[in-house]
Amino acid sequence: MEKDHNSALTVNEGVPQPPITNPYIGNFYKKNRQKRLSAKDYVDGIVAGNRIILSQAITLIESSLEEHRIMAEEIVQACASHAVKSKRIGITGVPGAGKSTFIESFGHLITDSGNKLAVLAIDPSSERSKGSILGDKTRMEKLANDPNAFIRPSPSAGSLGGVARKTRESIVLCEAAGFNYIFIETVGVGQSETAVHSMTDFFLLLMLSGAGDELQGIKRGIMEMSDLIAITKSDGTNIEKATLAKALYGNALHLFPPSESGWTPCALTTSAVTQEGLSDVLSKIEEYFDLTVRNGYYEHRRREQARYWMYETINETLKNKFYGNSYIKHKITECEQQVLNGETSSYVAAYELIKYYESL
Repeated sequence: MEKDHNSALTVNEGVPQPPITNPYIGNFYKKNRQKRLSAKDYVDGIVAGNRIILSQAITLIESSLEEHRIMAEEIVQACASHAVKSKRIGITGVPGAGKSTFIESFGHLITDSGNKLAVLAIDPSSERSKGSILGDKTRMEKLANDPNAFIRPSPSAGSLGGVARKTRESIVLCEAAGFNYIFIETVGVGQSETAVHSMTDFFLLLMLSGAGDELQGIKRGIMEMSDLIAITKSDGTNIEKATLAKALYGNALHLFPPSESGWTPCALTTSAVTQEGLSDVLSKIEEYFDLTVRNGYYEHRRREQARYWMYETINETLKNKFYGNSYIKHKITECEQQVLNGETSSYVAAYELIKYYESL
């Protein structure tokens, strides 16, 4: 630019702008690229208690890629023979009941007793963005640093009951890694808790007191599945309300018919802050397992769960094959548009798609 001799303004050429990306990033990845693990490497690492490999294997299980699914099935199959007999405990409750806080305090009680605890925390996925915060590990900061505890948050990915699609397989891997206590923390009391109940031995329901009429919050399905109700936040000025809630829930539990296990559910008050009632919860869990192991219900339930998940796996596989079919992908778009335009009903379109799939 030529300088205007009638102006005091001087324009310098300036310095060249640096590239947007680091030009040396390729060398960094080459240097730090990890060796691609085989299925045997994953199994050996899990059995040896390597938590990094355990986390990577769970990520592999949760992947929707076909190549990952095949390897994940091989890993789960191999780990099943190494799995220890763990105590699988499902923990659910109304939103705000303090599930994460309870698990952190209760988890320390378990690890202090010389046990190894794995927490599979299910985080709700957004219906809009399909993403999850996965913040449960952050809320359990002390337990996350416990050498005898392993916390793994997973997205619910739209599954009913707030249970991640691959949680059952993750349980097998955690058991192979030597964890003898498995907690499955759900999103909360939702449309169905059957999925949680079908993969756990003991079902713990956390409830709040002082949130209106306690009996109003009782849903027959969730109450029938519960082996123990813990009234949380029983501390400070809330102790009296928690005691009243305990009596109400305890009376309601007696209205249900006896459970197949021979166990009589009850209600307790707990506080994650003062640690009150936590040892009572652990004692009840131990009593339950002592009873069910003696009367054979523990093994019976495990076999029933295996049968249930056989059918669930069939349903999941058929669904994936249907939606993963390239011809169906094209046809479903066409039928969807017809439904949106009012040219056909949703039922007719669905049956047409199924008949089309069967003809392929």
